[in-house]
Amino acid sequence: MSKPLDGKVVVVTGASRGCGRAISIELGALGATVHVTGRTTREQRSELNRPETIEETAELVDKAGGVGIPVRVDFTSTADVDRLVRRIEDEQDGRLDILVDDVWGGDHLAEFDKKFWEGDLDKSLRMVRNGVESHLIALHRLLPLMVRQKSGLVIEVTDGDKDEFAAALPYYLVKSAIRRIGEAVAAEVRPHKITALIVTPGFLRSEAMLEEHFGVTEENWRDGITKDEHFAMSETPHYLGRGIAALATDPRVDRWHGKITSSWELMRNYGFTDLDGTRPDWGAYVERRFDYAGDNVNPDDYR
Repeated sequence: MSKPLDGKVVVVTGASRGCGRAISIELGALGATVHVTGRTTREQRSELNRPETIEETAELVDKAGGVGIPVRVDFTSTADVDRLVRRIEDEQDGRLDILVDDVWGGDHLAEFDKKFWEGDLDKSLRMVRNGVESHLIALHRLLPLMVRQKSGLVIEVTDGDKDEFAAALPYYLVKSAIRRIGEAVAAEVRPHKITALIVTPGFLRSEAMLEEHFGVTEENWRDGITKDEHFAMSETPHYLGRGIAALATDPRVDRWHGKITSSWELMRNYGFTDLDGTRPDWGAYVERRFDYAGDNVNPDDYR
């Protein structure tokens, strides 16, 4: 039986783990051929020193029903990205239907407990390189494939849908810059029949968040609520992945062009669930919890 993304060629950046991994799997489940790109392989780990690899992600794409192609790419290296482009030219006749730009690699560099001038400048600059320059390099090298074919879907992945400063200037700079990059790309690609938009997850239960920040697993994640009450509203990376899968199969996806959207807004429009069957609405929860009702808010009412 054919699937809606059979024959579609995808690149997901930052696909070793987290949202990148889940997005790859969800697109693969719809039949896509997914180039799973990132820095961590079974032979070599990135500076994050996490165990998840692009090969594992590609195998999960295969298992879901797609074709997973692991390609080691450091997106701060134009040479690495050029090799990826040549591979797409050789193996896919230069076809690229969907680019999900999720590369990040900055969690270990964030210093949320310090003012900017108190922090490590080298870490701050490294975060900007990992989180902003990587997106620019990916777009500069991969967008021409879509421009040439006059079609495509480009999705920039950030953190947050608004620009209010919370903490950590470098982190804020990176995530707000990605929103601006996405808006600018949307303006530039419109004449070429390419749709571009920006998405964000809510409170994400990534592998690193579970293990390193809360000391829990996906099976007992609710134990982490004792450390942070808002963790009750957390979502798996597959929640955003399912939102992106819905976008990728929407014949009217161009209505999202240039917009900043979120896992919860996509859920409201497309009706998908998280892996546990719930529908976390982080946006509604935050609005009610912090703007109106304060402590008198039950997270279960927003799942």
